[in-house]
Amino acid sequence: MLLFVGLGNPTPDSENNRHNIGFKIIDAINKKFSLSKQKPKFKGLLTTGNINNKKVYAIKPLTFMNNSGICIRELIEYFKIDAEDVIVFHDDLDINFGKIKAKFGGSSAGHNGVESIDKFIGKEYSRVRIGIGKPKAKSSVVDHVLKDFDEEEKIELEKITDNITSSLEILIDKKLDLFSSAVNSK
Repeated sequence: MLLFVGLGNPTPDSENNRHNIGFKIIDAINKKFSLSKQKPKFKGLLTTGNINNKKVYAIKPLTFMNNSGICIRELIEYFKIDAEDVIVFHDDLDINFGKIKAKFGGSSAGHNGVESIDKFIGKEYSRVRIGIGKPKAKSSVVDHVLKDFDEEEKIELEKITDNITSSLEILIDKKLDLFSSAVNSK
């Protein structure tokens, strides 16, 4: 059993924010692998299905970014999912736009959604960090993550989601380094 988590904020005006890239990835996974219709459960929008004969849950927490861990803890406790079987997709300021890095555990690097998950389930889960780039002025960070993707970035975002979904079987096997290489070589 695996749980895919996409981080984002649930308001309509946040839909195309850089901070919501995790939601975009979950939507792409749901579509490509024909997971169930999204249902509001566990303070999120939940889908289920099978990928490579493995039971998969995918959720977009509706608790807002800073409280994502509340939703995740409820779901993993209910379905008895180990934290090691959780894979979180989120934006990362410290990675150039469009680059993707997968890792197990580690620091939140100040990402509030990741900090919330760490608080509620610990750090023993995998993360797929999707680069959104960093603004030159540190004071612009909040504006940068909450700003919508521009037209050029939207085109690149389609490539990012395609690369992730086409390499998902590697991620399911928890071959994080191989996954990172595969998604960045396309």
